[in-house]
Amino acid sequence: MNRVHLVLLWHMHQPQYKDPSTGRFVMPWTRLHATKDYWGMVKMLEEFPSVHMTFNAVPSLVAQLEEYAGGQFDEPVFQLAFKPAAELQPDEKLELLDRAFQLNRENLMRRWPRFVELYNRLQEEGREAAAENFGPRDWCDLQVLSQLAWMDEIWLADDDVVSELSHRGANFTEEDKQAFKLRVLALLADVLPAYRRAAASGQIEISTTPFYHPILPLLCDTDIARESNPATPLPQPSFRHPEDAREQLVRARQSHERVFGAPPAGLWPSEGSVSNAALDLAAEMGFQWFATDEGVLGRTLNLGFWRDTAGIPSNAERLYSPLRVRRNGKEVVGFFRDHYLSDLIGFVYSRMLGVAAAEDLYRRIRQIGERVTPGRPLTVTLILDGENAWEYYPGNGREFLREFYKRIAADPDIRALTMSEAVREAGEIPTVENIFPASWINANFDVWIGHAEDVRAWDFLRNARDFYSRAEKRLKEGAPDAPNALQFAAAYESLLAAEGSDWNWWYGPEHSSASDPEFDALYRKHLTEVYAVLGAEAPEELAHPIKKRPERAFVVPPGAFLEVQVDGRVSSYFEWLGAGLYSADRQSGAMHGRSYTLHELHYGFDENNFYLRVEPFREAMEELQECEFRVTIAAQDELRIVAHVEEGKLQRFEVERGDACLLNLPEGITVAFGRILEVRIPREMIFPPHVTRPSPALSEAEGPLDTDSSSLPPVSSPLATHHSPLATSSFGLAASVWEGGLPIDVLPSEGFLEIKLGPDNFSW
Repeated sequence: MNRVHLVLLWHMHQPQYKDPSTGRFVMPWTRLHATKDYWGMVKMLEEFPSVHMTFNAVPSLVAQLEEYAGGQFDEPVFQLAFKPAAELQPDEKLELLDRAFQLNRENLMRRWPRFVELYNRLQEEGREAAAENFGPRDWCDLQVLSQLAWMDEIWLADDDVVSELSHRGANFTEEDKQAFKLRVLALLADVLPAYRRAAASGQIEISTTPFYHPILPLLCDTDIARESNPATPLPQPSFRHPEDAREQLVRARQSHERVFGAPPAGLWPSEGSVSNAALDLAAEMGFQWFATDEGVLGRTLNLGFWRDTAGIPSNAERLYSPLRVRRNGKEVVGFFRDHYLSDLIGFVYSRMLGVAAAEDLYRRIRQIGERVTPGRPLTVTLILDGENAWEYYPGNGREFLREFYKRIAADPDIRALTMSEAVREAGEIPTVENIFPASWINANFDVWIGHAEDVRAWDFLRNARDFYSRAEKRLKEGAPDAPNALQFAAAYESLLAAEGSDWNWWYGPEHSSASDPEFDALYRKHLTEVYAVLGAEAPEELAHPIKKRPERAFVVPPGAFLEVQVDGRVSSYFEWLGAGLYSADRQSGAMHGRSYTLHELHYGFDENNFYLRVEPFREAMEELQECEFRVTIAAQDELRIVAHVEEGKLQRFEVERGDACLLNLPEGITVAFGRILEVRIPREMIFPPHVTRPSPALSEAEGPLDTDSSSLPPVSSPLATHHSPLATSSFGLAASVWEGGLPIDVLPSEGFLEIKLGPDNFSW
C-alpha cells in the first residue's frame, strides 16, 4: 500500500454580525458556534496526539471571538436568553419564541423532552397565543434549554453546572440561569486560548482567509467571472479594486500574527476562490500554500476526476498530489480537496451510526492507498466547514470524529499531517504557471455573481466604493470640507466588510434561511455607513431590500374613488372608505436592533389625483424628534416626495424627480402630517403630459411589468399620448422613514407595492 498523507482542514467562519453604527451583534451565530463547535473541535484532539490537522480561522470571526471572550459584548439575543423571565416584555417573548427553535430539532432539541414539549405547544397554540399563555416556568425553561442546546458535548458531560442542568432538563430557576450564564462566558473566554495551545504543541496549524472573507478574484476584477462561465451576468461598469484585495490579505496576516503569535503560512481563499491575480497577491505576501477544490484543478489541467463504483477517481495520481503555481518569480503550493470524500462528511455520514460512518471513511482512504500507486506518497485532502455539519449528527458528530481519528492514529500507513507538514513531506511537486479562475462550487463564481440580485449587490458596492474614492481624492487635494482621516478609516472598514462573500451567498436562488432579511439589511447597513461617516446621505436604493422575499401583509385593492381632505388626520369615517390597503404583519417599537416605525399604507384615486395615507406606529413616532418621510413613485421615472417632520410637525417638503429637486411645483400637490402623513399627487406629476407611454401591446411584448423601478419598461412608443387611454398598467409605490440621514423603516420591506391602473381598479 502507498503511504497516504491525510491533509484535513476544518474551515471556521462566520460573517461580521456587528451593526457598524451601534456595535451590536444583530445575530448570535458566532457565539452559538463558539460554545457548540469551535472549542470542542480542537479540544478533542488532545485524545489523539499523533493526528495532526489544519484549522482555518477567518479573521472577521476571530475578531468577534475576541470580543465575546472579553465578556462585554452587546448581543440582544444573549441578553434576552438570560433576562429574568418575569421581566420579559411582550415583544421580547415573541422574539424568544422566534429565536429559541432556530436549530436542528432532531438532534439538538429532542435530547430534552421539555424542549420538545414547549415547541409542540408553540405549534399547537400559535405564536401570539403561546406568548400569552406561557407562564414564568415555561419562559425560564425555554431560555435555559435554548442555550444548553448550543453547549459543547464535553461541557454537557463534565462541567458541574452545565451537566447538572442538562440532566435535570426542566424546572430551572433564575439562580440556575445566572450560574449557567457564567459558564457560557467562561467557555467563550477559552476558545482562542485552546487554539493557541494546540498550535504551540505542533498538533495543529492555523491558516487564514482574507479578512472579511471576500471573493478575491472578483475584488480584483468582476469580469473574471466570465472566464469560468461565459453566461454569468456582470455589473456594469465592473468592480475592479485589486488594492482592496491586497488590503484584505494584509489585514488578515496582521490579525493572525497578533492573535496567534506568528504569521500564517497558508491561505484558504474565501470559498476556495482563486485566480492568477489572487495568487500573485498571496505569493507576494509570503503565503506558502493555498487550498481549493478538485474542480479548479481539473479545469487547470484539463482533466476529469470521475469516480468508479468504489469512489476512486480517474486521474487519481494527479488529484492526490499538491501542485506548485509559479508566477513572476514567486511560487505557492496548492492543495485540492477531494470533493467526494469531503461531501460524504458534510452531507451523508450524518445519516449513519457514528462508528459505521467512521469505518466507511477510513476504509475509503485505505482503498485509495491500495489502488493508486504512483510510487510516491499520496496527499489526500479533505476540506469542509468545521461548524455547520455537526448539528445534523447525533451527539454533535463527536462519536464519528473520535472513531475516525482513532482509526487514523492506529494505522501506520496513514499519516494525518498539517498542510505545511504535507508540503515538506510531498517530495517532488509538479509545477504550472497559471490557475483556472473559479471557486470550490461548480468551478465558477455564479453563487456570488450569477443572479440579478447578486449583480444589484455588486452595483451598490461599486457605487459606494466610487463615492469613497471621490471623497478620498478631495482629501488629497486639500478640500476644506473633506472628511478627516478617522472618518475615512471608518468608511473603509465598512467597505471592506461589505466586500465579504457572505452577503451574496444569500442573494439569488441558491440559498435561503430564516435570517435572509437580517443578512440583507446588514449588508445594506455596511454600505449606508460608508456614506454616513463621510458626511453624505446614503442613496435611496439602500433603503430597499435586495433579496426579494415577500413580507407577510394584508393587501386590499381600492374599492371606490376617494374624496380626501389632506390635513394629516382622518377627518371622517367615510374619507378613506374604499381605499386600497397594505398592512404589514409587524409589531411596533424596536426589537433587538430592528426598528419598525411604519404600520400601514392606504391609497386611492379621484379623477385627477392619487392619494396616499402613511400610518406610522404612534409610540414609534413619539421617539423621533426629527425625521423624514419619503414617498417614492416608480413610474416612467422616479418621483419622490420628502416631508421633513420635527417634533411631530411638518416643517417643509420637497419633490424630486430622478436626482433633481423640482423648484416649480404644479398646483394640487399637497402634504400634511398630524398623526398620519397624507399626500395628494396630481396625475400630471406621475405621468407628465409631455411624456409618452408604451402601448399595451408593447408592454406585453417586453414581458411582465416588474414594479422595481430599475426594471420598468422604457418609454419609447409614440402610439400613446397623455390624451389617449392610459397604456401604462401600473406604477410602484414605497414609503420610508429616515432619521439622521439613515433609513430606519420602509414599506413594503421587499421593494415596491404595485399600484394597478384602469377602471377595474378604481383608478385612472
